Amino acid sequence: MAGIHITDIEAAINWWRERSPSPDGITACSEVLALAEVYALMVYYREPLCDEATMPKKAQAAWLAWYGSTPDAPCIAICSTSQGDPVCKGCGRSFDEVQHWPGFTPGEKRAVWRRITMEGTAWRFNRYAERAREAMSAPPQPDLPSTRPEAP
Repeated sequence: MAGIHITDIEAAINWWRERSPSPDGITACSEVLALAEVYALMVYYREPLCDEATMPKKAQAAWLAWYGSTPDAPCIAICSTSQGDPVCKGCGRSFDEVQHWPGFTPGEKRAVWRRITMEGTAWRFNRYAERAREAMSAPPQPDLPSTRPEAP
């Protein structure tokens, strides 16, 4: 199983803090408390990754709720792996990552996201950054019916 990076735990904590702010400036919602416990242990033991499979259930549920608010795939609809490139110029994923993406766990997907973000060489981070931002803010598009005529 994949490891969840400490920056993702921190992002989830901040997302929950914004979503469910403290009423008195001291108490935190149960999701923040669950994630904060994991975060504190990671800091104490100087671990950059938390095991996705053994994460406490409440923290995992809170993290998955945050994860659900993030874009799933880094694709910007310029896939050079379909042209034979080993790494996509558009999103930065390898051919295998593009092919196996639907089967990846959330932790595995976030690990790829982290790597391509840190590399910052994919077009999604430079040439077509505005396209990536638009795709992230656009509402999901419904599946359109096929315009192909039915075979007799």
